[in-house]
Amino acid sequence: MTILINGKATPFDGATLADALNANGYADTVVATAVNGTFVPADARSDFAIKAGDQIEVLAPMQGG
Repeated sequence: MTILINGKATPFDGATLADALNANGYADTVVATAVNGTFVPADARSDFAIKAGDQIEVLAPMQGG
């Protein structure tokens, strides 16, 4: 299936949001996630099912002054 990660079409063979993050290099990264505009907390990612066409937003915290 194809999903969108940060607006980029991405082939995906997994089942959950955690699978999608792991497959795209976010396995050990602290990020905030949303699927189709709905925030998904870190502790729910392994149970959150992904469907073809889902839009996933991955946001990393930024530091600055």
